[in-house]
Amino acid sequence: MSQQSVLYDVPGPRQRRLTLIGSVVATVLLLAVAYLLIYRPLDDKGQFSMELWGPLIDPSNENFSQVWDRIGVGFKNTLTAAALAIVASLVVGTALAVLRIQLKSLAARRFTGFAQPVSYLLRGLSLLLSAITRICVEVFRGLPVVLTIFFVARGFPEFGISLSTLTYLVIGLTIYNSVVIAEILRSGMEGLPGGQREAAAAVGLSPLQTTRLILLPQAFRIMLPALISQLVVVLKDTSLGFIISFEETLNIGKQIIGVLDNPIQVYVVIGVLFIVVNYSLSKLAQYVQHRLARGRRTADTPDAAPPPALAAAALGQDSKT
Repeated sequence: MSQQSVLYDVPGPRQRRLTLIGSVVATVLLLAVAYLLIYRPLDDKGQFSMELWGPLIDPSNENFSQVWDRIGVGFKNTLTAAALAIVASLVVGTALAVLRIQLKSLAARRFTGFAQPVSYLLRGLSLLLSAITRICVEVFRGLPVVLTIFFVARGFPEFGISLSTLTYLVIGLTIYNSVVIAEILRSGMEGLPGGQREAAAAVGLSPLQTTRLILLPQAFRIMLPALISQLVVVLKDTSLGFIISFEETLNIGKQIIGVLDNPIQVYVVIGVLFIVVNYSLSKLAQYVQHRLARGRRTADTPDAAPPPALAAAALGQDSKT
């Protein structure tokens, strides 16, 4: 019996016909609603004219090359900021997750090998550092990312640190997303069976070695979908660079709209570009996840049993010796 028939009854011919008819009717209704509520009002206002779409889709248009040159500059800046922020967020977030796990393990230790005042001092210090990291995580995770970017861009110059707008944007995105990634990895490590830590301690691994060699690789594999979702958020959040006048895709799109007065057309094209990039990133994540899962299944598969003839020969040799 198939798994499908176990979970629920397989629909019969009549039910399949009803489902097909319902799907066709629903599709026709959606198309009719889209025509009446979207296409007709836009068409009445001339939003489908080549005067508005020409600079974006017609190579013979006099503004076509200039428009796409500007969009190309903005898209390059967007991808650059996203790539730098993603790498920095992964590195800082991983380090922060490992630090929080280590501080939690230190807070549970009694430091019996030290004098009593020293053990109290070490425990108090570990609890203080754990509280500080917890507060930092909650504060930066609770702040809107646009405020983080603004405070970085306006606060650093007050301390005499003058950087480019790209650097300010990357720092702001890293501060916010690194704490989110740290919490994702920390929850993944803490969700693993406790027996793994006990087994690692039994073979003589230190808490840091246990985290680095056993817990962290598993957390990356288990939490990969959540990590990829957060990396997509990093890419989309680069559009907040407008607050510090960073020339990313949406900011340049606003400049084009100010000249050509075609906001719907420009935002549709920019939206399609973002969808393509995010979809590609999601497919890459699925590929990596499938590769990791296949590698794990291969590693967990026991070695194939030897052929009967070889097994019998080996038994014969053992009996002779």
